[in-house]
Amino acid sequence: MESITPEWPVVKGDYVVGTLGSRIAVVTLASTLEPYLAAAIWGTCKTENLGAEKIIANVISNSNIRYILICGGESRGHLAGQTLLALHKNGIDEQGRIIGSDGAIPFIENITKDAIKRFQSQVKFIGHIGLTDLNEIRQIVDEYKNKDAVYDEEPVVVGTTKKKHAAPSKPISGDLMISDEFMMDVTAGIIYSAEAEAL
Repeated sequence: MESITPEWPVVKGDYVVGTLGSRIAVVTLASTLEPYLAAAIWGTCKTENLGAEKIIANVISNSNIRYILICGGESRGHLAGQTLLALHKNGIDEQGRIIGSDGAIPFIENITKDAIKRFQSQVKFIGHIGLTDLNEIRQIVDEYKNKDAVYDEEPVVVGTTKKKHAAPSKPISGDLMISDEFMMDVTAGIIYSAEAEAL
């Protein structure tokens, strides 16, 4: 049985690929931290919707990954870390809303419930939101990089095709649309791509 798809990672994002057979992936949320290549993949996640979808797509297409370390600073308003934990614990409702998320726009639109169930059964989360100490993060990666066996199902490839939406008639949850390509988190004063890349 193949444990990883031939062209992994399957979706683009703000990440660095490390050791393909490692059992742990690292999500640094809004913090840019120096990657530790003993992890399978290491990257940011600043949005609670597209970012979460990309993480799911890249994780379930590599059956070696059994753990996800969430660390780094939370993205204000979006609460990507809290949302990822809620998604893993609770899944989504019939409208695609992540149950229990406090994020601004916590909707999964491009990933099926089956893919989410696979994600929930394949990995366990190691929640350390706020942790930025690289030595401590590396120790956690070293502890989990060889832990447990490969997930016992073939890798699954899902797409994250972006749906076309009409521009909102008013700002959503404090975010300001600057153009078709850029938005501003007015609370944090951060300008980011509307198609913000994530793990």
